[in-house]
Amino acid sequence: MKTESPSPPLLPFWNEFLASTGRHDDARFYESFYFADSEDVANSLAQLVLAGVKRATGALVWGLEAQAKRPPVPGDLSIVTDWAGTPLCIIETTDTEVVPFEEVTEEFAATEGEGDKSLRYWREEHWAFFGRECSQIGREPSSRMPVLCERFKVVFPPPRANAA
Repeated sequence: MKTESPSPPLLPFWNEFLASTGRHDDARFYESFYFADSEDVANSLAQLVLAGVKRATGALVWGLEAQAKRPPVPGDLSIVTDWAGTPLCIIETTDTEVVPFEEVTEEFAATEGEGDKSLRYWREEHWAFFGRECSQIGREPSSRMPVLCERFKVVFPPPRANAA
């Protein structure tokens, strides 16, 4: 399936990744995105990724379907940005699984790395987030709504400042 290319403002970052790794993975580009639906949370979650704390994310399958967007698959590469669209890192999808909301595990919640990393926290925050998404696409949230549980690894961190 054909994927989109990085947008022009993100091409220098993508090309730097390709040059630094010797890869020619344009066909593996999946998307560029920021987490969440507010600036503070998006920027905070991006920092958790950069710190190695957040190594997973959940997506509402119904939302992907409403956008006619294929789900990510292992090997896909995505650019994580902050809310303003500044590229921060590139992640590679390592594993995906679709489960009902109520069957998301404690281990996955901890790997997602948000809040206190508990399943209780994950369920509260994601119920609210998915509820807002459901409202936008004309669906009712349900304990059985399908959640795409995606695990990833950072494959291109931002340049590190040299210590003087």
